[in-house]
Amino acid sequence: CAEPCVSPRLLPCLHSLCARCLRRLGPRGEPGPAAHLSVLCPLCDAEVALPPGGLGHLIPDYLARSRGGTAAAGGCDLCAEGAAVRRCRTCGAQLCLFCCQAHRRQKKTASHAVVELENTEDCSQARKPLFCPSHPTEELRLFCEQCDQPVCQDCVADRHRQHPYDFTSNVIHRHGNALRELLKDTQQHMGILEDVLGQIDDMGSAVRSHAEDVAAEICLFASGYVKAIEEHRDRLLKQLEALKVQKENLLHLQKAQLQQLLLDMRTGVEFTEHLLMSGSDLEILITKGVVASRLAKLNSVAYDTHPSVDDGIRFSPQERAGQCCGYEVFGAILNKVVDPARCTLHGEDLQSARQNQLTGFSLLCNDTTGERMRQGGEAVRVTITHKDKKDCAVEPTVCDNGDGTYHISYSPEEPGLYGVCVYVKGQHVQGSPFTLMVKNKFREHRGVFHCCTFCSSGGQKAARCACGGTMPGGYQGCGHGHKGHPGCPHWSCCGQVKESSECLGGPPGSTWQRSLLRTVVL
Repeated sequence: CAEPCVSPRLLPCLHSLCARCLRRLGPRGEPGPAAHLSVLCPLCDAEVALPPGGLGHLIPDYLARSRGGTAAAGGCDLCAEGAAVRRCRTCGAQLCLFCCQAHRRQKKTASHAVVELENTEDCSQARKPLFCPSHPTEELRLFCEQCDQPVCQDCVADRHRQHPYDFTSNVIHRHGNALRELLKDTQQHMGILEDVLGQIDDMGSAVRSHAEDVAAEICLFASGYVKAIEEHRDRLLKQLEALKVQKENLLHLQKAQLQQLLLDMRTGVEFTEHLLMSGSDLEILITKGVVASRLAKLNSVAYDTHPSVDDGIRFSPQERAGQCCGYEVFGAILNKVVDPARCTLHGEDLQSARQNQLTGFSLLCNDTTGERMRQGGEAVRVTITHKDKKDCAVEPTVCDNGDGTYHISYSPEEPGLYGVCVYVKGQHVQGSPFTLMVKNKFREHRGVFHCCTFCSSGGQKAARCACGGTMPGGYQGCGHGHKGHPGCPHWSCCGQVKESSECLGGPPGSTWQRSLLRTVVL
């Protein structure tokens, strides 16, 4: 408050506040019998707990009073209201005029020597006795061990009766040594903290220094990178300009050639029409040869019905463009445009598949000249729909390989004929649409036979395969190969096979015997 310090009290954070400042502090917490009130120290902003009695029970800061100098000498130590005009040499108290008279009238202090205040220096150097706050006339000379606080003789006889106590001069060494040990530990921590703070300051300086160095490196790198990008930009613009000029020149050349051809044809047509309309029969017959030769020659001239170049110029920012000024740069001009009509389909299982088996085929994208595209990113769409069951469709998976090829995989759940459409940029590719035949899944044969059961039985109609199938209705061919038998799919022989040919249903190496072959043929 920047005013004379009156009745200073010591907070648990060891900051001293006068009574006026303490009254301004609002206790924190809910009031109540068991409430723990606290205040915020205005000096360190720490929340400190108050004693059960509140602000009034905080320990008085006697050192602050002795440091007060003139301010401390200006007030009476007994009433704290009047101005001090005298000092008791015996007890060291500073007294106002009223308290000085009372000091002389009391029995215990009547013999004290009271003198006038001559100078503040003498006042501050004198070590004053401390009086009990509960008994202002009694000096604090004793120390209660149980309550751990100085007391007077009246306190020992009253509230501290039967408590162990001793004179302050006898216990000061023990308690002072304990404080010195704590002080020593605290000073060690202070030294460690000061070292850590020094290290933190040094680390902060190092961080700032390194940050400045890295910032310089970043600026150097960025300037170099910007220079590389600008150079790459200029190179791309030159490449684009050259490509544009090349395409324009080709278009101009094609245009000039076609214009000349058109002019020649127009001349021939006009001459011929005029000849046929205005010429006589003899004139037509005379000039027919040269006119026919000219028109035939004009009609035989080959010319392209489409522009010789396309407008396929695009920029791919993700394309790697190599090194420029020591930096890797991205971005390339792509003048190739995919042509769906030149894209082709490849794969062994392109038009056939098995039920519930994963299969697929590949799509190879080409440009308008038939050259393979070297990058992906095209809009590829594939539909696979059952021809008999319109609500039955297969959801294919299209994988972009990034090199102009795409792998389409699928797993049909229903057998039958499917229509497959493959689109690139919304247009059918070469060979699309096409028909896909999905066959029933393989059935595992559990029988053990030499060539086939029918052949091994000598051609008996009642022969039964190990899987349980029979051959009702007589022999119609054996069925594994091309004719198929309705009774058992494992009949795999045919009367037209030659001697020593392998059976489709038997184990590898099974061959026909001559006698069995005759039986089958018969």
